[in-house]
Amino acid sequence: MYGVTITELITKMKMKNVLPEIDADKVVLSHPDVNRPALQLTGFFDHFDRERVQIIGYVEQAYINTLPREVRMERYDKLLSSEIPCVVYSRGQEPDEDMQNLCLHYQVPLMVSEKSTSDLMAEVIRWLKVKLAPCISIHGVLVDVFGEGVLIMGESGIGKSEAALELIKRGHRLVSDDVVEIRKVSDATLVGSAPDITKHFIELRGIGIIDVKSLYGVESVKDTQNIDMVIKLEDWDKDKEYDRLGLEDRYTEFLGNQVVCHNIPIRPGRNLAIIVESAAVNYRQKKMGYNAAQELYNRVTQNIAKNSHNV
Repeated sequence: MYGVTITELITKMKMKNVLPEIDADKVVLSHPDVNRPALQLTGFFDHFDRERVQIIGYVEQAYINTLPREVRMERYDKLLSSEIPCVVYSRGQEPDEDMQNLCLHYQVPLMVSEKSTSDLMAEVIRWLKVKLAPCISIHGVLVDVFGEGVLIMGESGIGKSEAALELIKRGHRLVSDDVVEIRKVSDATLVGSAPDITKHFIELRGIGIIDVKSLYGVESVKDTQNIDMVIKLEDWDKDKEYDRLGLEDRYTEFLGNQVVCHNIPIRPGRNLAIIVESAAVNYRQKKMGYNAAQELYNRVTQNIAKNSHNV
């Protein structure tokens, strides 16, 4: 599990840091969810998840304003002494002096956001789920082909980078070459990106390192991309049976998520870029409800039925 500092959260969500004297870099978030401490402010702390970002909205503040100062101080103290990562006030509400003093005492970062409570919660959860998602690194090339994220895999030297370069020349976009970081954002979504050190670079044997962004422009690169399909390149084996119809999809698994996978045999003269483009368009067509293999199968069965009827 990766961590996110409070400083990163403040910068990303454009929050106001009420207590800059507290070192926000030392506080690390490890939980992608948030909590509105309404029940805690009433004194109920059973099953309280202390690892979450605590967001105080308009309703919580309205309730706090009805409490006598002694009770309010007691609830603040119990909440802030629970080792929570931070407190965020939404809708531009300013925290009262008692809250500021206790946050300073317990070294709890205190921020203010201008966003509405619901919007703030949704944005923080979405961003944290991406940043804290389970992550693996694999050997491959990730490209955006007609809006579909295609992960090209295969043994070293089989031609993955060369295929990606041809795709870039044909107007598609590079996400990562050689090393692809895959994050499981949800049970249905895998997001791929490049390590910072190799971002926008391609290595070609015999030539060296190519800076794709500088050579082909910013329209030829992309920072992240959902992984929609996998293409595995392999040497041609005349004794192996390859799928020639595509009636049934085959899958490979990353972090528990299933992704459509095609095994493509490599022989001299086969244009890999066109094959990858065709696979991406065909996958897109299947998502839209049309399956060419199924259409051919239907035509054949109809023709057989027609001929048998004539006999």
